[in-house]
Amino acid sequence: MEVVIVPDAQAGGEIIAEAMAALLRRKPDALLGVATGSTPLPIYEALAAKVRAGAVDASRARICQLDEYVGLPADHPESYRSTVLRQVVEPLGLTEASFMGPDGTAEDVQAACEAYDRALSGAGGVDLQLLGIGTDGHIGFNEPCSSLASRTRIKTLTEQTRIDNARFFDGDIDQVPHHVITQGIGTILEARHLVLLATGEGKADAVAQTVEGPVAAVVPASALQLHPHATVVVDEAAASKLKLADYFRHTYTNKPTWQGL
Repeated sequence: MEVVIVPDAQAGGEIIAEAMAALLRRKPDALLGVATGSTPLPIYEALAAKVRAGAVDASRARICQLDEYVGLPADHPESYRSTVLRQVVEPLGLTEASFMGPDGTAEDVQAACEAYDRALSGAGGVDLQLLGIGTDGHIGFNEPCSSLASRTRIKTLTEQTRIDNARFFDGDIDQVPHHVITQGIGTILEARHLVLLATGEGKADAVAQTVEGPVAAVVPASALQLHPHATVVVDEAAASKLKLADYFRHTYTNKPTWQGL
């Protein structure tokens, strides 16, 4: 696992966007897994700026979702499908044809989960999966004590996660669904490159447990320690509880330029 400490969210977004751009230069039809929420917005803004400037051609890129609310209509403004189309697909100049995600409105949710796992595999697998991290260490919607071998499935959200997400529903927790479809940890670990961005002091404990703690289902993000190519990008606040912060700064500063992110 590589840990990159940056001054702020914008710097983190730029570093990750350049890694995504480099991937698209090598593999123009790369399948990019995206996350929602406020944390990854600097990534999407930086990548869209590179596309507009002609620094990278994203016209053949493919986009896939990490998770989706169960029961929200696909065109609901806070469905993750709508969010990804608005924040990623459209700014990159792509169409819905380049996009894939689980069906949160399916009558048979389990079948929809299994179908999405098959679709990801059939698409050749995810080349780069972006991740955020919850204050309790969850990734996607894999809450604490999720199986580290789990596949795409339905999950019941914890009350804390619903409280955290109420800000996207005008602060009304009653509007936040209780259930989601999420890629499982086992599914996530199949991506070729995992990139987690965390910002703010509120994520410091979760980051420290993810990076320096034991691999444990109680901290789902700690499963990244098992991945051969996982990158954790954190701002100074989110890195504030890392015991090896100076080591991580030193190794990144002295990293060979050809190695990339």
